[in-house]
Amino acid sequence: MSKKKVNLFVYGSLRDHKIFQSVCGLDFSRKAAKIDSGDVLLAEPAFLQGYRRVSPDNVYFYAVASESSRIEGLVIYDVPSDAMAVIDKYEGQRYQRESVRINTADGPVKAQAFLVSHDSMKKRFGDRFHVNLIHELWLRKRIESFIKKRTRPGERSADAEAERRADRELLATTERDLVISHYRSDAVSDYYLERELDRPRPSIKHLYDDPQAVPFIKNYLALVVKQVLLNQLDEHIQTQYRFELENMRNSKRYFSRSVSLLAAMQIINFNSTAVDMILNDCLRKLPYTKNDLIDYVKYGVRAARDLFDRRVVSTRLNLIRSNLKFGLIPLGLEIELSNLGPAAVEPKRSISKAHDPIYDGFKYFCDFGLDVLSWKLGGYIDDHSGSAGRERRSGFLELAPGRLNLAGELSRPATSAPWLLNQLIHEIISFYNVPTHSLHLSFQMRKRQVGKQKVLPLGFAKCLLALGGGPELKGAGRLWVTRMVYDEITKPPDSKAIQKVRGTLQGDERVKEELVFARTNKRKWYMPSDDIGERIPAQVTTYVQQYKFIRLDERANYEPLIMCLKGLQLSINPGDYLTAEQLNSSKKLREDFDLLKKWSLKPDKISTHTINTFLKAVHDGLLNEGHHKPAHEMHYIEWAITAIDMQLRMFNQQIEKIQETSGS
Repeated sequence: MSKKKVNLFVYGSLRDHKIFQSVCGLDFSRKAAKIDSGDVLLAEPAFLQGYRRVSPDNVYFYAVASESSRIEGLVIYDVPSDAMAVIDKYEGQRYQRESVRINTADGPVKAQAFLVSHDSMKKRFGDRFHVNLIHELWLRKRIESFIKKRTRPGERSADAEAERRADRELLATTERDLVISHYRSDAVSDYYLERELDRPRPSIKHLYDDPQAVPFIKNYLALVVKQVLLNQLDEHIQTQYRFELENMRNSKRYFSRSVSLLAAMQIINFNSTAVDMILNDCLRKLPYTKNDLIDYVKYGVRAARDLFDRRVVSTRLNLIRSNLKFGLIPLGLEIELSNLGPAAVEPKRSISKAHDPIYDGFKYFCDFGLDVLSWKLGGYIDDHSGSAGRERRSGFLELAPGRLNLAGELSRPATSAPWLLNQLIHEIISFYNVPTHSLHLSFQMRKRQVGKQKVLPLGFAKCLLALGGGPELKGAGRLWVTRMVYDEITKPPDSKAIQKVRGTLQGDERVKEELVFARTNKRKWYMPSDDIGERIPAQVTTYVQQYKFIRLDERANYEPLIMCLKGLQLSINPGDYLTAEQLNSSKKLREDFDLLKKWSLKPDKISTHTINTFLKAVHDGLLNEGHHKPAHEMHYIEWAITAIDMQLRMFNQQIEKIQETSGS
């Protein structure tokens, strides 16, 4: 055996070759014929004498000394030192790697094994450890075992396996919620697991005799199958490329599926003609009057298996990896899509008598289980009422990768790479093929920023509206900032704000509306300690600055705007803009608000001084992202500043041309 390689005895999760590969990037096989030049290692059955395997938490396996016992496992030969370094980190601090002598069919062999002492087992024990790969993988294995018992038990046909995968798709949010609860509480018992999972399959048969729903059924079913295609491609990528994906995520804090979902959507969007053929073929072969939801999910499962191509996935992942430029600020997004635009929510829908001929305003989104099927993209229907229930409602289709629980405001940042966030925006738009409306971008705040935020200067607000507020030419050479002109980011103050304002202002001065340009929001996520310890993972509340003024446009490149907003947040730390309380307390802000509305209706040029001041603030922030040093390479920062500058000057050029044409 080479000095740089060791034999490793495994007796727990690493016996699964997929988990072993996801941890260290190498595979193993018991068949010598499958061994190649280093990527696949040889393994064979082995016994460790004098130890007993225990699992007091029903999650981890531990080897503790026991003179009359032995542990059955596998010995993996010639594991390289760099792979062992990754495995050491994976196993954590509770284990100690020690040299042992194991027994194989050919005799004793020296190997390394991860062992524990009786003293460490005597300490308080519970499933309250570092949240790493093993939690999720073992829980998913138990869920898979339950589904095999419930769905066509004992049958090994391809159709039975497709049905089990379909069952799992329709239990997706339950599985997600179990994983989340597993992170922050004791181990999930088999009784609890079965109670949560043993529920009737969702059905759509109640819609077949509903005359209001019938015109939309086929459209929803096509969306169901397409969503399953995405989910299954994502699962295949997660399973077969976990090692690569883990090494493309710069922190465990971020949503683990951002890259795999991006790759899966790229594959589907690039092959849109083939995907449309799949959807049409499904609706032709499976008339809804003779089938139920599970049949369409099964069809999507089988179609995804044929669509998956390792060579294509490898190419996509390599391209994504080559473009990733991670920063330090966690980023998130929310996308609103609707066939009705601003009329998607009341009272504008009733006033305009708008009608969505494809999805009826997504009224039946939950009936078709799309709230479950779209959980990886955080899909739900937003009617701006604040409700997070499953009752029927019409509104915007809102998507937010990394949102895990709407009611609990539980989420993880999507990424820290502006390029990746921009790509997710455009692939989501293309995937759902529903007209775009608005984009919310979130930037996590640093602790020292909370409570010390400043009001955004009026000139900076104009610059941001010019960059992302939807400036459009209207009529006879007229330029409007549509997000402001159409009152899409203004609203009446809520009842609490009205109570604060009432009595302090008189007559026309009383605040009748506020500007929902930017808001500070809370987000919750579960932060484990960096090592395995006795502490319960803390439920961390973070604060994000969410910019809501942005018009969503499939043609726009949002990467410079993301860099721009990040730089502003780091340099001037802007806060809410503009709330009823702010407008009530400041006459200048009320005047600024009126000026901004008038300017949006008929913009004039943004002064060179304002643009230069704005760009300097962005530049200063980006140069200090890494705590008094840049987090990105300088050429990337300079590219972003140049792109922002160019967009602002093009905005001014448009205004110049309009003024020259009109003679004003």
